[in-house]
Amino acid sequence: MTTTAQRPLPAPARGMVRIPGGSFPMGSNGFYPEERPVHPVVVDGFWMDEHPVTVAAFRRFVKATGYVTVAERSLDPADYPGADAAALVPGALVFRMTAGPVDLDDWHRWWSYLPGASWHHPQGAGRSLNGRERHPVTQVAHEDALAYAAWAGKDLPTEAEWEFAARGGLDAAVFPWGDDFTPKGRRMANTWHGRFPWEYLPAGRTNPGPGTTPVGSYPPNGFGLYDMAGNVWEWTADHYTTRHRDPAPSACCAPRNPRVDAPPPDGPGAPPPERFPRRVIKGGSHLCAPNYCLRYRPAARQGQSEDTATCHLGFRCVVR
Repeated sequence: MTTTAQRPLPAPARGMVRIPGGSFPMGSNGFYPEERPVHPVVVDGFWMDEHPVTVAAFRRFVKATGYVTVAERSLDPADYPGADAAALVPGALVFRMTAGPVDLDDWHRWWSYLPGASWHHPQGAGRSLNGRERHPVTQVAHEDALAYAAWAGKDLPTEAEWEFAARGGLDAAVFPWGDDFTPKGRRMANTWHGRFPWEYLPAGRTNPGPGTTPVGSYPPNGFGLYDMAGNVWEWTADHYTTRHRDPAPSACCAPRNPRVDAPPPDGPGAPPPERFPRRVIKGGSHLCAPNYCLRYRPAARQGQSEDTATCHLGFRCVVR
């Protein structure tokens, strides 16, 4: 990481960490195609939440504003042509382990749309959140994350800001803590251990089974940020493209504070046409496993439809 001159930043809210500006090699050429090519990027300094927004924090927001999340609203049949009108009821996606090995190309085998699932019932209607106030809030769509950020006087990070922060100063490392997934046998993040989606090993006190864990349950990275790998995926501000931009012709021309503010046009880098635009999510989750989704790495990225809410997707905020 190469640091850059900093402009004064506003005083942060409690629970935020100062991220120095600098240049870094964004992306990876060694894993999934959408992470390529590696290209130099420069970001200015900013403040970032030290951990994902929690259930308790989101509850304060809802209580103060009366906000109703996307998963709690009635669905418009016009947005889902061909769907059974009787099935268009408020709800969200919930994960269920399978009884044994299944075809990993068919996500419907472990994901189900459950009526009544929402941020305060992330596993479905009737499932309590008691004792989970320090867990990351989930079942929040992109619009919900933006609404919370605006209420808190913050914003969502760009993909470049998120990745720079996740690296914690270790530009070339595979994970936020280094290249060894479990240094000295220690788990460093809440990720899936075993063969996804049916075998979870070893279950124990720290990881009783697949699901979120309280924020800060694992060591922070070099910047003092928690859960930058695993636990929950996190929304960013950027629209999704299927590959990174090509590197600048020289280091002096590296993009500064890049962001993708609109869906890509038709052509190279454009995802297939969809009803709802996709945004970049980062960090992987407790459902990421080496045999299926080795995306609990700073460079990893995925596109997620803006309207989607799931039990493994949350967010954190920044102040610039």
